[in-house]
Amino acid sequence: MSKRQIDTKPFAENDDEHFVFLCQKGSVDAFEILVERHQKRMLNVAYRMTGDYEEACEIVQEAFLSAYKAIRKFRGEAAFVTWLTRITINHAKNRLKQINARSHCEGPSLDDPVETETGLLARDVHSPEAPAIEQLEQKEIQVKVQKCVNSLDNEYREVLVLRDIQGFSYEEICDILQLPGGTVKSRLFRAREAIKTCLAKILGDL
Repeated sequence: MSKRQIDTKPFAENDDEHFVFLCQKGSVDAFEILVERHQKRMLNVAYRMTGDYEEACEIVQEAFLSAYKAIRKFRGEAAFVTWLTRITINHAKNRLKQINARSHCEGPSLDDPVETETGLLARDVHSPEAPAIEQLEQKEIQVKVQKCVNSLDNEYREVLVLRDIQGFSYEEICDILQLPGGTVKSRLFRAREAIKTCLAKILGDL
């Protein structure tokens, strides 16, 4: 079955079950559709976890490869995107261990700021008419914000990324991280407090 023969119209944009089923039956094209649907979000997750765009790209490639190899074991107890995010988070944490081991950490991309429903880490949309100095200042703020995210321990960073940046529900985060709700809420509270403290200090340097 070619990719052109896979009809996506009858299915909602967030309904992956049909394509997971086809992929489990051996359709590579169906998996390509799943990749197209979720690669941007998984890249954002990986980037927020690492603060490094190139590392994030490699993480996402590894995560999708792992997902493809394990797709027949997926039983649908959770949504596909929840399962995929769990794989991506695990690869990101493994990559962070490697980065820390070699003591190599590169700065975040200036053009890819943090996104969140609260607006605290909102995407920086530049106006074509914005003065160059203003754009530079905005980018500098975004870099400092990402540094604060990077300063969090992994257990706090991952809940902040999943909840405040990616907008997953508490239930979904519990499924992704395999943690009880109380632990997720406690870690998120501490992560938010740490971010506030960090931002209060670091933004004062501007």
